[in-house]
Amino acid sequence: MLNVAIIGAGITGVTTAYYLSKHDFNISLIESRRYPAMATSYANGGQLSASNSEAWNSWTNVLEGAKGLFKKDAPISINPVPSLEKIIWFLSFIKNIKNRNDITFKICKMACESVKLYKKIEKDEKIKFDLLDKGILHFYNNKEQTNKALLINKIYRKAGLVRNRINHEELYSIEPSLRNKKFDSIFFTSSDKTGDIHKFCNNLIKKLLIKKKIKLLNYEVLDLNKEFEKYDKVIVCAGINSRKLALSVGDKLPIYPVKGYSITINKPGLGSKAPWVSLLDDANKIVTSRLGKDRLRIAGTAEFNGYNLDIIQNRIRPLINWSTNMFPRINSNDIKAWAGLRPMTPNMLPITCRGKSKKVYYNTGHGHLGWTLSAITAKNLVNKIII
Repeated sequence: MLNVAIIGAGITGVTTAYYLSKHDFNISLIESRRYPAMATSYANGGQLSASNSEAWNSWTNVLEGAKGLFKKDAPISINPVPSLEKIIWFLSFIKNIKNRNDITFKICKMACESVKLYKKIEKDEKIKFDLLDKGILHFYNNKEQTNKALLINKIYRKAGLVRNRINHEELYSIEPSLRNKKFDSIFFTSSDKTGDIHKFCNNLIKKLLIKKKIKLLNYEVLDLNKEFEKYDKVIVCAGINSRKLALSVGDKLPIYPVKGYSITINKPGLGSKAPWVSLLDDANKIVTSRLGKDRLRIAGTAEFNGYNLDIIQNRIRPLINWSTNMFPRINSNDIKAWAGLRPMTPNMLPITCRGKSKKVYYNTGHGHLGWTLSAITAKNLVNKIII
């Protein structure tokens, strides 16, 4: 029986361990922190969202990023201090603008399959993670945004996703808390879902430990060569740390940390005070998810500030203001703020491949869609390993 190490017990590592456990391997899941899913998989936006597959590669976002050099509360914020790593990443990002439709199609196709896989895992393993099967509402504020959304819809439909345009009366029926709000256009994806990524990771690991399918180890891996001495295969699912680990064995991964923020509003209110259906505000780069009756997660923004994990109030305040402006009756007395670093590739596509060494594989670089895409990339990578 081959000994396999999976480095990182976030969502990519946990889903990889899950699909690998269906085969005959001796699996060690290695996490540097005391508990699993304590980094980027702790308090994300909560969406399992194929409808959020649109590639970020666009001149519109480049312009927004330029504005973010001077405006601290902009949806996209860039630290103006240059670094070679950041410059190379941005040049590759811009180079991929011409491929954005093809990238969007690929992401959406993977996301559609992945959302179904999470539903199957929940059913097969009977784990609880506040899964809510109410779809996602996506709204736009002007004609330009609407026209772009209609073009994206054609790509989504080709990829297998049905995202329907609805009117305001249908909106108010689906989500009463938005009554009296007016948008230029609204789209609804009934197949999308939401759930608590942290609960999912921990409860699935507990299942695997009880069944003795894996071992959970706590230590920090700094050099993959040392792990090669102990394991037959090593799978790197270490998020933003994947790049550094890959360099230790001569592999270069085009990953840059893009900080995202979230707030969790505890006891936001029932009825029409706060939303139950997940929302996606495209212009402001903000998403919401209801995690049970007592928690509302609001997340968003993109901050290019290196490996900095500080929770900056200028970045949190727009999330709070958006929530209270959108839902004036929401109870905002208890708010918890969080920040995490998304491992982003310049073409938005996750990295699932073998390295130069036959011993190492990578499942990383999922960016802002780590929760959504990890199930399908894990399953696909495991299929490559067992061949």
